[in-house]
Amino acid sequence: MTTSTTPVVEMTGIGRTFPGPPEVHAVRGVDLSVRAGEYVSIVGPSGSGKSTLLHLLGLLDRPTRGSYRLDGVEVGDLPERRRAALRASRIGFVFQAFHLLAHRSVLENVTLSMLYQRVPRRERAARARAALERVRMSHRVEFSPATLSGGERQRVAIARALVTEPSLLLADEPTGNLDSANADGVLEVFDELHAQGVTLVVITHNDEVSQRAQRRVRIVDGHLSEVTV
Repeated sequence: MTTSTTPVVEMTGIGRTFPGPPEVHAVRGVDLSVRAGEYVSIVGPSGSGKSTLLHLLGLLDRPTRGSYRLDGVEVGDLPERRRAALRASRIGFVFQAFHLLAHRSVLENVTLSMLYQRVPRRERAARARAALERVRMSHRVEFSPATLSGGERQRVAIARALVTEPSLLLADEPTGNLDSANADGVLEVFDELHAQGVTLVVITHNDEVSQRAQRRVRIVDGHLSEVTV
């Protein structure tokens, strides 16, 4: 979690074009600022540019034009190794698919995410347990993911994303594989994390999910606009 007054995310005039034919303008002139501790949803239909914007935010792709600063660092022209290091240290990802290792316990799944963070071995288990406590999964530390509900698996995935203390928690359709009860449980966890000061950006096609955020942004045909209530 960052305490700086510098925005965690500062995108200015971001565009992403894919060569054709025909040429595809997936994201067009996006301006987006996310301050530390904000909970922002980006909502839009299929084909609106959500996935492209996710990849740009998560440093999984580079923009064709524009400026992107993450924690004040201009990332557009950085070499890939530096971008990968920033991605690993400053961004926590939560995906629609949980991507948990079936042959590892809940605690091990969360602990393994610290292997490349140079966290001392003696600290990993304690940090993993603390992260699981934050998502209300401390009673399942020795369980196999196969024995958990979908909502519990997603909460473990959130703990795995949190354990490295990223500046930005980036969630892509985090309730897409869940029934309504489990989805509500995951969204309650996001509410609690927001109250704790975690910076959250949730990308979704679901208006009900987006309405839980403090601030809503809509993407249509690659254009971003604020949703006013």
